[in-house]
Amino acid sequence: METLNGKVAWVLGAGSGIGEASARALARAGVAVVLSGRRAELLEAAATQVRASGGVAEVAPVDIADAAAVAVVAENIVANHGRLDILVNSAGLNVVNRHWKDVDVEAWDSVVKINLDGAFYATHAVLPQMRKQHDGVIINVASWAGRYDSYITGPAYNASKHGLLAMSAHLNIEEGRHGIRACTLSPGEVNTPLLDKRPIPVPEEEKT
Repeated sequence: METLNGKVAWVLGAGSGIGEASARALARAGVAVVLSGRRAELLEAAATQVRASGGVAEVAPVDIADAAAVAVVAENIVANHGRLDILVNSAGLNVVNRHWKDVDVEAWDSVVKINLDGAFYATHAVLPQMRKQHDGVIINVASWAGRYDSYITGPAYNASKHGLLAMSAHLNIEEGRHGIRACTLSPGEVNTPLLDKRPIPVPEEEKT
């Protein structure tokens, strides 16, 4: 089994939830991780925990909705490390006013811009280096709502997560010849801060 020692991973949405857990797991496996997201204080806290466990972690705050800024972070990772092996697209959000009776254009755009467009921006930014290496893995964190239709999540989240599955499929169709593989994680309910964004928040006793 191929070792991950010496690999470099870029984790989006690394300040909390699945992204943070992914960064920790990769670091335990010997991967140098670069943690990105909008909230620098959460990224620093996560990186500190990785380092305390003996891992290698850097922090690169970025607004994933800003395509140019995302591209700069990718370029800096390659410049600093000489490679970029793994991308984890775990940045995501939802809004309280998510259902058709409440959702407006601003709410729709905010969800799709992060969940789908942001994942595209990061993927687009890493592909040149992965093609050059003839090796790379892209992990898109979707949702149960990416494979099935769910009232709970609302149409914007549902559509954006379906889009991640399609994006992963096309990466494998087009980029497999370059040694690049994509996979999509589709978890069910996970106790992350996203639960608090529901129109009716999940009671604390149900989160355990």
